[in-house]
Amino acid sequence: MAARTVNWTALHNPSEPPAAEGLRERKKRLMRQQLSDTATEMFVERGFDAVRVAEVADACGVSEKTVFNYFPTKESLVLDLNEATMAALRTGLANPAVSPVDAVLRILDAQLAAIMSWLADQDDLKEAVTRFRRFGSLIQTTPSLRAHQRDQTDRLITTATELLATRAGQSPDAPEPRITATALLGLWQIQFQSLARHLDPGRSPIALRKAVITDVHRAANLLDAGLRTFGTS
Repeated sequence: MAARTVNWTALHNPSEPPAAEGLRERKKRLMRQQLSDTATEMFVERGFDAVRVAEVADACGVSEKTVFNYFPTKESLVLDLNEATMAALRTGLANPAVSPVDAVLRILDAQLAAIMSWLADQDDLKEAVTRFRRFGSLIQTTPSLRAHQRDQTDRLITTATELLATRAGQSPDAPEPRITATALLGLWQIQFQSLARHLDPGRSPIALRKAVITDVHRAANLLDAGLRTFGTS
């Protein structure tokens, strides 16, 4: 496989490797990361529509079929549903001892920490900031990627709705679980927008993380009072 340039996966799918991971699983995870990182690098440099999946495969020394074995669509090379996020939602929202807002804030904080770790590891922070902004611009200016992102968010909202409905003893079709899930998933957008707004080469990763957390918690506080009553009546 070609040498990896930027760990783009840490930006759009921030998660840690499994604690117990066999050699086969590790090889598959690294191949998946290589394909995603290489594709994202090519898309950022040349534009999403200008790059064919076959070119990504060739750059990684694999067949086009291999790429699609890991990623069902071209869009998922850049924005694959974060299974770690799905698993974290299932665990956090199912715990009645933790409020829905607190459960989501814990997930967001862990993901933010992973991105800050990526930034702290970069030799050239200015270049890293430029790449981050170009990555965000790629998503915002590519209609198919924006549509794919909405589809992923809808899947997460559906899962969160089902979990919250079970937690409250309500039907998933009831309005309360759906609006609660939609509001909670909106915090991911707040975090991404805050990152884009505060990201600056002159701001340390520690200061950046503090600024983003402040924004996310301000938004969460607006939800918390109402959502804490969810499922109590």
